[in-house]
Amino acid sequence: MDFDVAEWLNLALRWLHLVAGIAWIGSSFYFVWLDNHLTKPTEGDASGELWSVHGGGFYHNQKYQVAPSAMPERLHWFKWEAYFTWISGFSLLVLIYYVGAQNFLIDPAKADLSPVAAIAIGLAALALGWLVYDGLCRSPVGSSNVALGIFWFACLLLAAAALDSLFNARAAYMHVGAIAGTVMVANVFLVIIPNQRKVVADLVAGRTPDPALGAAAKQRSLHNNYMTLPVLFIMISPHYPMTYGAEQPWLVLGLLGLTGVAVRHVFNLRGRERPAGAAIVVAIGLALASAAYVTLENGRAAPGPAQNVAYAEVQPILATHCAGCHTRHPLPRGVALDSWEHARAASARIKAVAVDTQVMPLGNPTGMTPEERRRLGAWIAAGSPR
Repeated sequence: MDFDVAEWLNLALRWLHLVAGIAWIGSSFYFVWLDNHLTKPTEGDASGELWSVHGGGFYHNQKYQVAPSAMPERLHWFKWEAYFTWISGFSLLVLIYYVGAQNFLIDPAKADLSPVAAIAIGLAALALGWLVYDGLCRSPVGSSNVALGIFWFACLLLAAAALDSLFNARAAYMHVGAIAGTVMVANVFLVIIPNQRKVVADLVAGRTPDPALGAAAKQRSLHNNYMTLPVLFIMISPHYPMTYGAEQPWLVLGLLGLTGVAVRHVFNLRGRERPAGAAIVVAIGLALASAAYVTLENGRAAPGPAQNVAYAEVQPILATHCAGCHTRHPLPRGVALDSWEHARAASARIKAVAVDTQVMPLGNPTGMTPEERRRLGAWIAAGSPR
């Protein structure tokens, strides 16, 4: 009886990443919503308050812009949700893309990289992303969230294009997500929590906390809020190869990333009870532009119709490039390609990943040729005949 350690470890890390991510994103969204719904308190020295009801009970939240006059006995810190999200996500990056660099990270058609060199580039991208972002925040650009957002988006788009020129397209997507995720957790670890600790230390010592500490922490928290939806898209993108399999995948990533930012802005505006109509139109327009670009590109790449393409002509292609992994035991992704019945049932998925986006076989270690992909597409276009 075989025990697949790698697969079970993969499952455990993905589950942990999902649970920790839900906890982190949930708390982040809640506090942004809470901040947007605060009203002027009727009494006391708080800067804002909110009454709410949930689960059969009433809650009374109060916010102090700098700090309360006295330190409470118990104070909850929101940090471990962020830390475990990054730890589990980085562990997945290592397990899938670094341990399996030859198949999942390197694309020989783009760059002749050794696994060590490719991994070094990936790690350097994460570190450089934080240094660039933090430098922007501390520069004059950081005084305007709008200007900083534009500059940071341009940096991420440039990183996406650069990484796509070196890596497998799916790996490039994951590294852009990892850059943003690293920036988000570094904001918590290096700015938000340390600033809050300084405020607490000042309160304990009887000093007046510096308002700039809270302002800087709030700014980084706001940036995290807007990066959340683009990062979530990248997390689910491996299931949708039409996005990272496009001719210019960095452009699709940019359009859908901006869509996520626009959707998040809609919620933030509505939370502040401000008009969100223009933001809604922009979000819908970006989503439609993304879908239109991918659809038009796939239409240009679609193979022309062919006559009398039988299974016997594509069976050797499937046997050479696909069936080695897609057999009945084990059965990855629930897809077997070892018979006409199985191949015909999976023809739409074959077209998506092997013909249209050309992301399979992963890393193309067997050297599937454009002509073989064209024959597969022609067989599928002919109705997948026996």
